[in-house]
Amino acid sequence: MNREKTKGLIMCFTGKGKGKTTAALGAMMRAYGRGLKVIMLQFIKKEGVEFGEHISARKLGFEIIPLGAGFTWKSKDIEKDRITSLKCWEMCKDKILNSDYDLIVLDEITYPIKYNWLDINEVLDTLQNKPKWMHIILTGRDAHEKLLSKCDLVTEMLEVNHHFKNGIRQQIGIEK
Repeated sequence: MNREKTKGLIMCFTGKGKGKTTAALGAMMRAYGRGLKVIMLQFIKKEGVEFGEHISARKLGFEIIPLGAGFTWKSKDIEKDRITSLKCWEMCKDKILNSDYDLIVLDEITYPIKYNWLDINEVLDTLQNKPKWMHIILTGRDAHEKLLSKCDLVTEMLEVNHHFKNGIRQQIGIEK
């Protein structure tokens, strides 16, 4: 990638439908295939998990780092989740500002913003001060209006039907 000629984009995949993280993974694969250095930092998925995307990333040679504490809306320790989100955010800021990556995905960042665990203005300031050639993808439901207003691309995933409604649980290779 010619960093001098690249206009780094801020993109957001949001909405109640399935596919936000999957879309981000597709963008990562495309970028990685073109020789860009990519990373995904996950706010919700628990450290040490092994979902299909983690196994694939390891085999392909790019980074996905789960830094969360699990599904926070079911949490019994909200303060721990807040601290975990702040820790993840510090790593995100470091990765953004150290300029080592061409594409960074902040997976499920919308949740800690929604719960006010992260300061929206600090997030916006960091995004504004990213290297001008760096692409950033943000994912998660209920994206903050201020966040959406700073994005070059916003895609809203719309749920039309979902197999969970028919009692079909998570499927390996689809959700895991």
